[in-house]
Amino acid sequence: MNRDNDKGKVLIFRSLIMAFGKLVLMFVIIGRLYYLQVYQADRYKTLADENRISTRLLIPPRGVIYDRNQVQIATNKQNFQALIVAEQTPNVQETLDAFKKIMPLSDAEEEKIKKDLKRNRSFVPIKIKDNLTWEEVSRIQLHASDLPGIIIDEGLSRYYPFGEKMAHVLGYVSSVSDKDVKDDPLLEVPGFKIGKSGIEKLFEKDLRGQGGNLKLEVNAYGRIMKEIERNDGIPGKRKDLTIDSRLQEKAFDLFGEESGAAVLLDVHTGEILAFVSAPSFDSNILAQGLNNEEWKALTGNMKKPLSNKAVSGLYSPGSTFKMIVALAGLEAGVIKPDTRSFCAGKMFLGNHAFHCWKKVGHGYLNVVEALQHSCDIFFYETAQKLGIEKIAEMARRFGLGSKINIGLDNEKDGLIPDKEWKLKRFGEPWQQGESLISGIGQGYILTTPLQLATMTARLVNGGYEVKPTFTKLSDDELQNINKINVSKEYLDIIKEGMFAVVNKPGGTAYLSQFDYKGQRMGGKTGTTQVRRISMKERQTGILKESELPWHLRNHALFVGYAPHDNPKYAVAVLVEHGGGGSSVAAPIAGKILRAAIELDPTKEEIK
Repeated sequence: MNRDNDKGKVLIFRSLIMAFGKLVLMFVIIGRLYYLQVYQADRYKTLADENRISTRLLIPPRGVIYDRNQVQIATNKQNFQALIVAEQTPNVQETLDAFKKIMPLSDAEEEKIKKDLKRNRSFVPIKIKDNLTWEEVSRIQLHASDLPGIIIDEGLSRYYPFGEKMAHVLGYVSSVSDKDVKDDPLLEVPGFKIGKSGIEKLFEKDLRGQGGNLKLEVNAYGRIMKEIERNDGIPGKRKDLTIDSRLQEKAFDLFGEESGAAVLLDVHTGEILAFVSAPSFDSNILAQGLNNEEWKALTGNMKKPLSNKAVSGLYSPGSTFKMIVALAGLEAGVIKPDTRSFCAGKMFLGNHAFHCWKKVGHGYLNVVEALQHSCDIFFYETAQKLGIEKIAEMARRFGLGSKINIGLDNEKDGLIPDKEWKLKRFGEPWQQGESLISGIGQGYILTTPLQLATMTARLVNGGYEVKPTFTKLSDDELQNINKINVSKEYLDIIKEGMFAVVNKPGGTAYLSQFDYKGQRMGGKTGTTQVRRISMKERQTGILKESELPWHLRNHALFVGYAPHDNPKYAVAVLVEHGGGGSSVAAPIAGKILRAAIELDPTKEEIK
């Protein structure tokens, strides 16, 4: 009996423990539910919304770029794309085959489409072809019944109205690569494009704008159900350049099939009015993307259309450097305005002969006449008296030997050598003969066309240290342009010599002169050798340029300014392997300067 009572007590005790445990568990569950539904309600509502709501970045319109006359030189145009949605077609391959009958697809394009289809869900649209014309869109729409799953989408793409004529100024946009610094969520958006070179790259962040966002309601599979909210973001800022598209077109067209560069500046502000590197490339094609054949054609072209020769091409300045030598000679007192030197066609330093370009010589010449006729002997002798240090110091004051820093990629420093440079570079002392060669702008000296234009502007604007720029300077910036410490009298003598080069009989650019309502130009020709002429060739007869392969012909240069009485424009023209500066470069420069005067908004003042 007692034993039965003991068992009953044990069962009751165990039942109470189980009941208590269930009660505790129930309170825990109730407490947890209360915690989740009350205290964590906002959190889980947010998580639920995140599953239900998909937020996507919206790409803003890229900023439009204008020239100085409010002409659009880089803009956005309507872009039609053909897309395929896999889930809307019974057979993707059959649809692609039908599409190819209407519009060809390369093997590479088709392979990329298939890869994109595999990487994405079946309801995600995949690009087949973009930049479609209206005729191409119409053709696709006409055959819509044979193209299940193909849809047409409309957006914006970058467009360059002037194509290759502005390519080296504007650059181009292209897809974001792994090497690009991803400092903006926009750069993670598939298909987003950024500036890769030129002005597009220089002002990338301003032109890019700020992305917007789009809130969409999606189902559990990620399919879009409806649009909830849209914020279009902020369009990219407009950018106004100093380039004159009319002068840019004129300068580019003047090169024709030639290879080279031209830079036109306002001598008082440094504003770049024309900036040409030829041959060029079409920015529109690079923005769309090149195939292998197109890329090989560009990179394999011996005239290097992708190279911006205006800032990255390094060339001996040749006789265009003689103004610097003359100015240095006048300032140092080793020559005077009336100093006359005799040119017999050659001179000797030790037993080494230095030849003038004119075999029979020029006779007696002063500094203005030496510039007019480009006498080598006069400048050999002046350089010999000066020494390389004084020549180098004057050259650097006028913008040679270091970057101008206009913001474009691959700008080169150039080279103005001196004794210290040669000792560091070769471990050898400077030789006097090297000073003579430097006196005619050859030897180690290297410059860019942009530097030569800068030098010319500073020589004719009264000696002000203008710096080339693609954007206008403020009034304060214009007021603070430094004055180079050089005599106005000597600058006027140099200018007189440059005027004689073009406008006096015997001047090396006499055939390129023009007279527009009394306005004339001045300048200086230059021809630089790219090969060494042997003594044997001098004795048997120097080969004509036309007898040489293109890559062995001389470079042709000309630097000039206009109008002579009140200079406003300075130009530098280089024609690679063009032969002679007087016959090739000077005519191009003359036509550019004349066009600048004719298009000058203040030309009504010219009588």
